[in-house]
Amino acid sequence: MNGGDDPADELLARVFLSRVIEPGDEVGGRWVRELGAVEVARVLREGGPQLAGVTDKRWAGLRARAQAAEPRRDLGVAREAGVRFVSPGDAEWPGQLDDLGDARPLGLWVRGRPSLRIWALRSVAVVGARACTEYGAHMAVTLAAGLAERGWVVVSGGAYGVDGAAHRGALGAGGATVAVLACGVDRPYPRGHTELITRIAEQGLVIGELPPGDHPTPSRFVLRNRVIAALTRGTVVVEAAYRSGSLVTARAAQRLGRFTMGVPGPATSGLSAGVHELLRADAVLVTDAADVVELVGDMGELAPDRRGPVLPRDLLEPGARRVLAALPARRAAAADEIARGAQTTEDDTIARLYELRALGYVERHGDGWKLTRQAMISVRDGRHDR
Repeated sequence: MNGGDDPADELLARVFLSRVIEPGDEVGGRWVRELGAVEVARVLREGGPQLAGVTDKRWAGLRARAQAAEPRRDLGVAREAGVRFVSPGDAEWPGQLDDLGDARPLGLWVRGRPSLRIWALRSVAVVGARACTEYGAHMAVTLAAGLAERGWVVVSGGAYGVDGAAHRGALGAGGATVAVLACGVDRPYPRGHTELITRIAEQGLVIGELPPGDHPTPSRFVLRNRVIAALTRGTVVVEAAYRSGSLVTARAAQRLGRFTMGVPGPATSGLSAGVHELLRADAVLVTDAADVVELVGDMGELAPDRRGPVLPRDLLEPGARRVLAALPARRAAAADEIARGAQTTEDDTIARLYELRALGYVERHGDGWKLTRQAMISVRDGRHDR
């Protein structure tokens, strides 16, 4: 790994550092900000003056990790698992993660076809107790389904309880959801959610800071929550005891200036105590998706009546939406035919088609273009098959 501004060097350096530096390590983040990822990786791998801010013991531990790191191997394993690495500055990087400062992820491992940046622009976190009650599970499912139907992306942590209910609610409504894991995205955790997380990867996105094969630890779960908070416009807590990890997410959201919301529960329930404590402070009480949308949505967006597809087309620019709408529902079409339907030039149409392909809406079929299965869900309402 040599110094320089070459994008390939930067990619390898950040992949290398994701194996060496723990998520949320602000000292490591400061090194990267001040020296650059390539130089920090070089010093850790090849040796040199000890960088400031760590003890001799910790520096020795980082150096030992560095000797074992193999970034090219990690990229190869990820590629075989259908996983990509997204770095700050990439077109797909969600800029709101930069609000984390030196605790910003070094990069994110992303599993799934849609654009993380596009999806994150219109997303809400729904989190809560792992050992939730039937009421908590019901509220999480209903809330997530309502958000998905309104074109919002539901983000959660893939855990048992409220997290799983939120993901299932969004998927059941034909909507979009993102799972943020505290381990390698190629190793679903918890194991009992392997099927759910696999389904999320097929229909949505599974993301995380840790490289392929890495395992979760208690501290990694806590640090994962800052990513959920920063990625989304707001966090809704559905059931949480006083020391629940979901309160960590909510408080991180508050520090970042995001909306923090809570769903009230029975006053006699210990699983509602943490939520009620939030509500006594700065959180806003919400009871359904309409309340959430009114708070986090654009001015005047009072629970708009529209369904959110697996790939929410409401996030597309008008020109791209016209090209998408011009594609036949059940067959491939040439670019010139699509251009006529979209009432634009063939060159513009081709550019839009490549953009739509990158977002998972269309695919090439020989000389023609065809809607993907997920995109057919998005465009089938309000038009007739041709």
